Amino acid sequence: MSGARLAGKTALVTGAARGLGASVARRLAAEGANTVLTDVLDTEGEALAAEIGAGAIYVHLDVSSETGWREALGAARARFGIPQVLVNNAGIYRTMPLEQISTAEYLEVVGINQLGCFLGMRTCAGPMREAGGGSIVNIASTAGIEGVGGALHYTATKHAVIGMTKVAALELAAARIRVNAVCPGAMATPLIAAVYGTSTANLLAMPLPNAPLGRMGSPDEVARTVVFLAGDESSYTSGSAFVVDGGLTAGESVPQES
Repeated sequence: MSGARLAGKTALVTGAARGLGASVARRLAAEGANTVLTDVLDTEGEALAAEIGAGAIYVHLDVSSETGWREALGAARARFGIPQVLVNNAGIYRTMPLEQISTAEYLEVVGINQLGCFLGMRTCAGPMREAGGGSIVNIASTAGIEGVGGALHYTATKHAVIGMTKVAALELAAARIRVNAVCPGAMATPLIAAVYGTSTANLLAMPLPNAPLGRMGSPDEVARTVVFLAGDESSYTSGSAFVVDGGLTAGESVPQES
């Protein structure tokens, strides 16, 4: 345990079996939170819950399913009580030219990235209000503040996540529920590694010329911001989108004179 900033809190994390979700779950648990890991990757999710220990459980959850959300919330309440922290992390990344995206493919991305986030907030808002408040952290992307060529469906959903975050922050403030988004840039996760047909280790070792820091980020570097927003240290923060991208979206760099 590295600390206890979240002692006494229960956190529900979607897409928690690997990548950023797993890093978030580990850090939440390390800060004392009881952690409910959800995903559709059952073997990996169960293994991570076992690794974390008695303060964690794994629950199968397809985030696009209303029934699934009700069941996951029920499991969380039965084991640890009402979640005061929700991290909507589950997402998929697809690349394809605009004219080649089928309706089914577009809606698949929307169902997980956008509808899943909406259902999570809608399902957990009432119980959080009942518990006296809480924090919702929605994982968006730098694709939510700029365009990504070849990924229109993904980009659309991440813009939507930021918009939903702002509206939810306005509507839930009176219930003492804070809602923020985190926008990771290029990050070395299994999801991105699979897209490029390589390993996360190779991604971390590769230079990233477009980013001022010159490299991709690790999931744990993003997870630290998520944990900050989950806890009371960010008590006056709501409706914001936090960019964690190594300076990627700061602008174009100008060559320095020697």
